[in-house]
Amino acid sequence: MNGLKLSVYFGEHDRAGHHTSAEAIARATVAAGVRTGILSRAIEGFGGRGEVHTERILTLSEDLPLVWTAVDSPEIITRLADTVGALIPQGLVTLERCGIAGATEIPIGTDTEPVKLTVTIGRGHRTGGALSYLRIVDHLRECGVDGAYVLIGVDGVTHGIRHRARVIGTNASVPAQIVAIGARTDITRALVDLGTHGAPALVTTERIRVVKRDGTHLAPIDHAPLRDPDGYPVWQLLTLITREDAVGGGEALYMSAMRELRTHGARGATALAGVWGYSGTGTPHGDSMRRLRRAIPVICVCIDTPEAIVRLWPVVDHLTHTGGLVTSEIVPAFRTHGPVGSHGGLHLARPHRPGARS
Repeated sequence: MNGLKLSVYFGEHDRAGHHTSAEAIARATVAAGVRTGILSRAIEGFGGRGEVHTERILTLSEDLPLVWTAVDSPEIITRLADTVGALIPQGLVTLERCGIAGATEIPIGTDTEPVKLTVTIGRGHRTGGALSYLRIVDHLRECGVDGAYVLIGVDGVTHGIRHRARVIGTNASVPAQIVAIGARTDITRALVDLGTHGAPALVTTERIRVVKRDGTHLAPIDHAPLRDPDGYPVWQLLTLITREDAVGGGEALYMSAMRELRTHGARGATALAGVWGYSGTGTPHGDSMRRLRRAIPVICVCIDTPEAIVRLWPVVDHLTHTGGLVTSEIVPAFRTHGPVGSHGGLHLARPHRPGARS
């Protein structure tokens, strides 16, 4: 795998000196010469202290969770990872391996493995008069890809240049991400003509396990090793992809999932709202003025130890007995930050050199 993805989870009001943490991380990303980065604002989340932040309640919406994601070569991202930990008073930093895809190839996985494809593009970029991310989603669906959703950034970096969203303006160059999950053959087919439907700044692929789809179990949840080849602990990322208007546990499915994860002792979880997407044979969906509750995609992410994910799985399994897409990924490096110090590390094993650190 020729790329590395850095994800930083922190709060909207967190500060690093005279700047907000978001501003400090963005500046550090540009200074490091990182190829792409995107800042997403979540709609709900909680951390290790159990404090809930949500846009649904006014008094709890003043410090929403933020997620900064950056992708480049392992050398560049490793240097950035050493910097960003000091820029958040609390939160977590993760590193995940990825492949930077070429025009017609997927550099990781086998023919039988599902693949997660991430396409970074300007959120206002248009192709043939239509928003490029809409055209790309349609293209993915036509190629048989199982599902996709679009996340809109509020800040970010493309080709090393920073683009911030403005209240007035088209914000055409502010990054957006199209995330798709499907069979390797379908993703490969979509890559061939991807450029004709937009102008991606970066295309990456990652290994992923599809655990459950629309109530059907497809793979076991317990696939992550407890430690990497160098003996460092690994973590596991559990993702629930649903719709805001999907119901589970007597309320919106994502609300029930976040509440139950917190009640059963998850270290933390974050819910992100997309603007467009589809799953399976369903038609693409998004916001609508004709609906009381929006049909936008909602993505709930929980990162914890493999043992904890196995323990938490029955909670998610019960809520998704009829709908939703649940996936799992290995997170090889994870560091938490808080008032009492840091925990974990950002060391990655090198399979070709056992015992080495990156």
